[in-house]
Amino acid sequence: FLPQPAGGAGRGATGATGKPQRLILEGLSADDLRHPLDRRQTKALERVPGISAAVRQVVSVLEQNVYEDNISSSVLVGPQQYPWVHALLASACDALDIREEDRPEVYVRQNPIPNAYTLAIRTKRPFIVVHTALLELLCEEEVEAVIAHELGHLKCEHGTWLSAANVLLLGASTLPLPARLLGPLLERFQEDLLTWQRAAELSCDRAALLVTQEPWVPLSVIVKLSGGGASHPSRRVLPREQLEAFLEQARRYDEAKGEAGMLGSMLGGMMRGAGTHPLPVLRARELRRWADSEQFRRILGEKGADPATV
Repeated sequence: FLPQPAGGAGRGATGATGKPQRLILEGLSADDLRHPLDRRQTKALERVPGISAAVRQVVSVLEQNVYEDNISSSVLVGPQQYPWVHALLASACDALDIREEDRPEVYVRQNPIPNAYTLAIRTKRPFIVVHTALLELLCEEEVEAVIAHELGHLKCEHGTWLSAANVLLLGASTLPLPARLLGPLLERFQEDLLTWQRAAELSCDRAALLVTQEPWVPLSVIVKLSGGGASHPSRRVLPREQLEAFLEQARRYDEAKGEAGMLGSMLGGMMRGAGTHPLPVLRARELRRWADSEQFRRILGEKGADPATV
């Protein structure tokens, strides 16, 4: 049992703390937040011979099996189950201008690894899976940032490619038998899919920023998932000085990379190539840069609307 975090849930709780009301971004499109690397890697993926047919085959087999596995083994978030998470989902969808009929289901799954992922299945409503360990690690504001990040996959229409990448992420042993049989087919394209996913995650970090409308909450999530949460065991957003120190690590990483030479760059590329997400310091750097950008300010200025008037 996970109690509701102190301070209530959703938009009403935000107002109760005295924080300024956040804007709803009317007419927000995928092109508004898609990272240039995401755009480039999507085009590169579509040019790989045979990959589209392989991914379609995998997803068609997965659809019903994955949905049944989730609804039978996880807790469906709603007004009676995890109502505070349900309220955060509604608030984040409002901010990103996701229509009621396009909003995903959210499931909470017992798992000791803090993680969340999204599956967009063609014949079913898309859904987000959140591990219990993530809810135990993060405060309410940070959980909303994670949900917003996952909504970014739907907003950017990552869809089929994302489902295929998550098959690789979850591992064949955790999937229903028909999906396991297709594992070797996807493994042929593993490097291309994971390269695409790392680029796509940068777009989703931007979605989190558009919901929180300040960088410190999503930065706190990145730092906590990198190990920074142990220094402040209470569930709250990490102090700004700690987040600034992590951003300084990103600058030091860039300097070290510049000094590494050709061999060091090759080894660094191999290390980055093994993961589904960009290196945490690079995610933090990209997030902070976009928060300071004219593009981010323009989106808030041109598309932002007071929720009281919508």
